[in-house]
Amino acid sequence: MAKIKIENVEALGKPLGQYSHMARVRDAQETLYIAGMLAAGDDFDAQCSSVFRQIETALKSANAGWGSVVQFTTYLVHSQDIPKFMAWRLREFPKMFPDGKYPPNTLLIIDRLVGEQYLIEVQTIAAL
Repeated sequence: MAKIKIENVEALGKPLGQYSHMARVRDAQETLYIAGMLAAGDDFDAQCSSVFRQIETALKSANAGWGSVVQFTTYLVHSQDIPKFMAWRLREFPKMFPDGKYPPNTLLIIDRLVGEQYLIEVQTIAAL
């Protein structure tokens, strides 16, 4: 199993949410790149929950878990969903990452995703 060290750099200030500045990986046998996950749903929270369930399924298929994640890239269609995304992570990430070591996350606001109904897409990198 890879040794993953999630850390923040004091000189960069406190992260604005449930993420860290850096992830260091040692002794990884493999790197797992999970394509951006999408999910249909009635609202943002439903889509967000489904997306992260899909990521968890992909991780488990590689005998990995949340502790293997070294980076997320999140795409949102609407900037007004940023507070919803932050609230979702504030509520759910402590369950997913009980040690409080949250992987780095790049958050991008884009014009649209592959289908108009999608509000969020999350791409994941994990070290195995």
